[in-house]
Amino acid sequence: MDQEGMAERTPWEIVLPDESATEDLGRFLAEILRPGDLVALSGGLGGGKTTLARAIIREIVGDPDLEVPSPTFTLIQPYEGRSGQAVVHADLYRLRGPDELVELGFDEMTERAIALVEWPDRLPPRHGPTLAIDLSLKPEFGDDARLARLIGGGGLGGRLMRARALRVLLDRSGWGEAERFHMQGDASSRSYERLVNPDGAKAVLMVSPPKADGPPVRDGKPYSAIVHLAESVHAFVAVDRGLRALGLSAPKILGEDLEAGLLILEDLGTEPVADQNGPRPERYAEAVKVLARLHGTTLPGVLPVAEGRDHVIPPYDREALLFEAELLPDWYAPFVANSPLAPEARAAFVAAWSEALDGLEGEARTWTLRDYHSPNLIWLPERDGIERIGLIDFQDAVLGHPAYDVASLLQDARVDASAEFELRLLGLYARERKLRDAEFDMQGFARAYAVLGAQRATKILGIFARLDRRDGKPGYLAHLPRIEGYLARNLAHPALAGVRAWYAAHLPRLCPEP
Repeated sequence: MDQEGMAERTPWEIVLPDESATEDLGRFLAEILRPGDLVALSGGLGGGKTTLARAIIREIVGDPDLEVPSPTFTLIQPYEGRSGQAVVHADLYRLRGPDELVELGFDEMTERAIALVEWPDRLPPRHGPTLAIDLSLKPEFGDDARLARLIGGGGLGGRLMRARALRVLLDRSGWGEAERFHMQGDASSRSYERLVNPDGAKAVLMVSPPKADGPPVRDGKPYSAIVHLAESVHAFVAVDRGLRALGLSAPKILGEDLEAGLLILEDLGTEPVADQNGPRPERYAEAVKVLARLHGTTLPGVLPVAEGRDHVIPPYDREALLFEAELLPDWYAPFVANSPLAPEARAAFVAAWSEALDGLEGEARTWTLRDYHSPNLIWLPERDGIERIGLIDFQDAVLGHPAYDVASLLQDARVDASAEFELRLLGLYARERKLRDAEFDMQGFARAYAVLGAQRATKILGIFARLDRRDGKPGYLAHLPRIEGYLARNLAHPALAGVRAWYAAHLPRLCPEP
């Protein structure tokens, strides 16, 4: 049984010595509740159901002094929370039957609200997210003591388990009193919060629970397995420690719960390497030197995570590169043409890319951080040399060609970089590599740079179209013209003649005439 399944069946029992402890529990639960959740409050008279509900409501509304009477006589009492979040508090003790719920409009009121229900046995069967809480007096623990027994269902058990693990981690790591502020994340399922302790110290909380396998998409394998995306926080921890061992500025890990997917990380700040005018040249130069240092070092393919546990860095193999490129015919081509590609056109696309990728796998392998671009690089002016580049996103690292991350940096999907600027920094990279390896082959690197830059642009066009069409995130479409421009630059290389011919025939907007 997986952790999520165990959480749905395992009760959590807490002794609450006094009323303030019950209120603390309510504030804690308010953090994990979402619209559509049902909190079923059971227990005898005087067990503390209304006290717990009141604490939850006050926390969600954001008013610690809000008057929250028992809804014994009104039966249902709605509240408006922060950011428009609705809460409904119901006491069904006097309910004569489920028909009365219909008359009261209970289903309509709670469809997009958090429902706190006392005497929930009057409710009809429910299959959505539910947190059952039973409160009972426990005089053996004190005159005002109560025992709370919590069981989550419909997905809420997993949330409850992670919230428990987070509370333990924060307390154990010295961040139990920290204020938590949501941080803007990326396009992934991970989330981030900035922690600020009363003394002003800051850290970053990373929440990355283990991912379940998605549906099989090819040869019985899910997308994440084919393209080698990290499925747990173990990969981040291993690569983080590997980078720091090389003297690079990945964040220190201040606290961790590997099984729950929780990390407390050093806060590297928010100083960017680019601004509204584009790349900051001196900062990009140091970012290029970081890659030259990394690529000029012999690196292991297996890294330790914890005692007795290692992370094997997967290869960025031909299957992964080709499957990523196929996101373009699957998503971008139908997006711009308003119709799917013909099967023979798609087959020709795969054949052209297969030919272009020939030979790359046999060349030197290095750690390919994969998302080495401006949003994931932090400028640290108080440090020296290449340590001034902070690295924050590398959990999907693979063993790949060194050209990939250089293209990722110099052909940034979110930053305009001129061809002249790109060439200047490619020259810097070559000089830095030759300092470490006199036999560095710039001509071979340039070929790989064009091929992998084109592959990356092709993949991103597909991803951004998918984010719009499938996930309802149209903001990424603003970057399409920039990525199309990078792709056109790369297609000029002779190694991509076959790919260029395909684009010219099927998507000529990506292959403008010289």
